[in-house]
Amino acid sequence: MKVLIFGATGMVGRGVLRECLLDDGVANVMTVGRAITGVPHDKLRELVVEDMFAIDAVREGLLHCDACFFCLGVSVAGMSEADYTRITHDLTLVVAERIAAINPGATFVYVTGAGTSEQSRMMWARVKGRTEAALTRLPFKANFMFRPGFIQPLHGIVSKTGWYRAAYALTGWIAGPIRRQWPGAVTTTENVGRAMIAVARHGFEKSVLDNADINRAAG
Repeated sequence: MKVLIFGATGMVGRGVLRECLLDDGVANVMTVGRAITGVPHDKLRELVVEDMFAIDAVREGLLHCDACFFCLGVSVAGMSEADYTRITHDLTLVVAERIAAINPGATFVYVTGAGTSEQSRMMWARVKGRTEAALTRLPFKANFMFRPGFIQPLHGIVSKTGWYRAAYALTGWIAGPIRRQWPGAVTTTENVGRAMIAVARHGFEKSVLDNADINRAAG
């Protein structure tokens, strides 16, 4: 399987990248972003794109991927709805529509978040809800929405978002026991990565996965 990852320098993306590189069934990994991850690996190729909207610059990767794991995102803190929409909705659709046009046999996995809904009172949830709805209309082989809640970062991975790092510093010590007692309450960067690979490889009975589904798909 050939995998394309957007957002591989973020917390979720780094976890997904790690699992792809460890999985013997993943033959090649290409990351696309404004910076490289710096992870050395024989099956990893990293493309730096200054303007992420200029997606044709990486047409080769779009054409030959079996699965695209879209982990790119920004914190909503301090952002206007217009700015947040441009990155969260518009950029995602630019990438997804281009892949669907030239490579409809690919599987597209999009990371949203728990509480995503077009009817939500929260701006970020509405924007992501509209993004999900638009993605479902694209002619991919398969299309999955990952809606994780609390994600426990493992293997030295940390969030680039300050408030998340602070929250994990306060609550991270109980994340493991909570995950064991209530499997649906917490997932991990490891499980998110393994679940993405699993649904791309074998499919899943649901197209929208919450923490419990992600943990189950990860095996």
